[in-house]
Amino acid sequence: KLCGYLQKLSGKGPLRGFRSRWFVFDPRRCYLYYFKGPQEALPIGHLDIASACFSYHQPEATAAAAGDEAAAFEVHSPNGAVTVLKAATRQDMTYWLQELQQKRWEYCNNLDAAKRDSRTSPTPSDFSKGLVAKDNPGSILSQNASAERARNILAVETSPTDLVGEQAASQPAPVQPSAINFSLKQWSTEIKNSMSSLRKGNNENRKSVFYTTEEWELLDPTPKDLEDSMALEEKRKHLAEGSKGLTSSAFLFDFGRVPHKTRRPLKDMIGSSKGRNSSESSPTEWCSGNGNRLVSELQLKYQSQQEELETLKKDLLSQKELVRLLQQTVRSSQYDKYFASRLCEGVPKDKLELLNQKDDQILGLNNQLEKLNLEKDSLQQEVKNLKCKVGELNEQLGMLMETIQAKDEVIMKLSRQLSECEGNTSAQSGAVNSSMATCTNKELQELDRLKDNLQGYKTQNKFLNKEILELSALRRNAEAREREWQAKYTSLEAKLCQIESKYLILLQEMKTPVCSEEQSPAREVITQLLEDALKAETSEQPEQAFFKPHLVSEYDIYGFQTVPEDDDEEKLVAKSRALDLRSLSLSENREISTGVKWENYLASTMNREMMRCVELKNLIRSGIPHDHRSKMWKWCVNLHVKKFKDSTVPGYFQTLLQNALEKQNPASKQIELDLLRTLPNNKHYSSPTSEGIQKLRNVLLAFSWRNPDIGYCQGLNRLVAIALLYLEQEDAFWCLVTIVEVFMPRDYYTKTLLGSQVDQRVFKDLMSEKLPRLHAHFEQYKVDYTLITFNWFLVVFVDSVVSDILFKIWDSFLYEGPKVIFRFALALFKYKEEEILKLQDSMSIFKYLRYFTRTILDARKLIGIAFGDLNPFPLRQIRNRRTYHLEKVRLELTELEAIREDFLRERDTCVEKRDLISDDEEDN
Repeated sequence: KLCGYLQKLSGKGPLRGFRSRWFVFDPRRCYLYYFKGPQEALPIGHLDIASACFSYHQPEATAAAAGDEAAAFEVHSPNGAVTVLKAATRQDMTYWLQELQQKRWEYCNNLDAAKRDSRTSPTPSDFSKGLVAKDNPGSILSQNASAERARNILAVETSPTDLVGEQAASQPAPVQPSAINFSLKQWSTEIKNSMSSLRKGNNENRKSVFYTTEEWELLDPTPKDLEDSMALEEKRKHLAEGSKGLTSSAFLFDFGRVPHKTRRPLKDMIGSSKGRNSSESSPTEWCSGNGNRLVSELQLKYQSQQEELETLKKDLLSQKELVRLLQQTVRSSQYDKYFASRLCEGVPKDKLELLNQKDDQILGLNNQLEKLNLEKDSLQQEVKNLKCKVGELNEQLGMLMETIQAKDEVIMKLSRQLSECEGNTSAQSGAVNSSMATCTNKELQELDRLKDNLQGYKTQNKFLNKEILELSALRRNAEAREREWQAKYTSLEAKLCQIESKYLILLQEMKTPVCSEEQSPAREVITQLLEDALKAETSEQPEQAFFKPHLVSEYDIYGFQTVPEDDDEEKLVAKSRALDLRSLSLSENREISTGVKWENYLASTMNREMMRCVELKNLIRSGIPHDHRSKMWKWCVNLHVKKFKDSTVPGYFQTLLQNALEKQNPASKQIELDLLRTLPNNKHYSSPTSEGIQKLRNVLLAFSWRNPDIGYCQGLNRLVAIALLYLEQEDAFWCLVTIVEVFMPRDYYTKTLLGSQVDQRVFKDLMSEKLPRLHAHFEQYKVDYTLITFNWFLVVFVDSVVSDILFKIWDSFLYEGPKVIFRFALALFKYKEEEILKLQDSMSIFKYLRYFTRTILDARKLIGIAFGDLNPFPLRQIRNRRTYHLEKVRLELTELEAIREDFLRERDTCVEKRDLISDDEEDN
């Protein structure tokens, strides 16, 4: 299956960029759907591959060839839209292009609606098992031989990587930086470039190395240094006017010690200095620039210290003011104490204690004042120390400038001496040799680049030639197909005119008859119309057979006969129903196909165990695609019988079958009688030699040996027959175990059918609750509709609804259990509620109930009613009502058994009744 990760170019403006998407190709519609991820069920959009063309640009064989453009390709739509996709590698891009070309070629050469429709020829799948899977061979394409040869010559075969295919769903999506991150990165780069342009000299980021006793190297600025320098720039804007003209940028370099390195020869240093452009500044200018930067940095530091000093001075003034106020307080308190000491005699103790507290506070304030004085002195001393340090730094800066100037003079002197010593001849020869070597290396590199470009252009040329060839062939096929459709349309239009003419004559005669009923032309028209409708298709007129659409096939994809062969009236109704089904399938809205949702979900669960979840339940309720029904039915069955299978030994089914065949089995006789009566309208069970008959026999015999209490009950054969259409024998056996022993209550398929009778009473309660009008209508005319619904519950709607709806019901039934039967039984009545309410007598109502389920064709509407309109539908309510009705039915059966025993005793004693025997006794 073609699926995997691709980058899709999307967005607008600064947010435009590549985003990782999960792409899945749908062969039924030739659409390439894309999702946010493999776990998503709803796609974001799709590309119509059938009407698209592909191209890609060959990048130059440079360093950019390994970049983003190397694996990007374009999908051109007929409306002019261009979708840019990018694979992880160039190999993946080539694989995607060749596969999309092939899928488009196969689809466009197989545009016949009957072949493409899933009802008559579903896409074969590796998951398909059972009898249905063996009847669906892939459609054979009639291909142009010359075009195929040319395509094979121009084909470029490429194998995929791990990012293409179902296994890619288990891998993380390729990381692609978002457009916002990309833009921020771009802005950051521009800021760095603008900061670098403020340096003196040209914009080349060279390292200048000087050798001293301890080696120092001028290092490139780190990102943190750049941020610090930008912060210093902000600070410098607030400096005084005297410090603004010192320098134009922050100091962007660090001096770092290099413990040891091999010294570069002086010759290389001089050669590199000669190679510089004349626009470069001299070493002296460079050093003076660095000195100015250092001075600027020191000035900034000094300015900050001055600001801190001013802050401390303000704090000191405030503390002085506080001390002054405290001194005044102390003096006033001493004064009060002096005058109060003489008057303290006879004063209460609490006031004396208050005075003592005030004295303590005064002492504390005096201590605080002393501490503040000490802090003031220390701050003054720190200011003096800082001033001394600034002076020392200025002296060190001067010494450094002198050292740099002296080194510059030494370098210049040595370079002049070296240039004088070397001869002009050696210099010229060395220059010629170096230039020749450089030219040779450049020519070799250019030659390799041209070879790579040539190979790339050859591959691109082959791909584009194949694309042009395919598009031309597809255009010719489309033109031929258009001519065929035009001829078919003309033929159908002529036939429609004939039918309409006969129809109008019939209507006119029915409205105003001019002849007696025996001689009326209406009888002839009706007879002719019926003959035309039921006439078998023959090959006597090949030109007409070619133009006639094959709307109804003899069997549907499940093997059921669409039109019966015996009764003409039933045959006409069946063909009309088949045509309605076909019309419904052709007129459905073209929404996102259910198959794509299923394929995307299954791809996401390839490397993990499938679990029950809401998403899976909703998918199953909408119907499992034919391609995946075998796999999902088997998974659902194993989900319910896991505890049974774990307790059995390997080969359990074969052991049961062997015992049933070798030993006497009381159920085998009835099983043999019912085999050909199971599904006579299905080709897999229509004759004794059919493959399904033997499989059906094996499963029923094995189950009768496993469960002797039930043995065999009529109805089990139909359940197994439906299961065998999609499952192998052993899986169908466990499917029957699931239905009988897990889903349904006990005694559901026993001789008394106790559980089935209970469910009919539960269903009556639900009818009165969910459909009260219809229930009252049945009660009014005394119609017992459980005579019809009893078989629905017993065999899960087999032979009661059309096959498409039947298998969708079974999909939900095998996943959710028996509650689904109640849902769909109520939904069938609600679907036709208004039609039933119009019937006003019991005979017409009962006659309508016998066949009305076969007239329901819209599965989507029925599913919407069952799982939407009938909610809420709690399972607890069904269980409680089963328990209630079970007791009542058991009491009734006990009473019937007592009546039966009384009858038998009376018969034995009465001579006239001795000859009366029941059917059961006659069988015994």
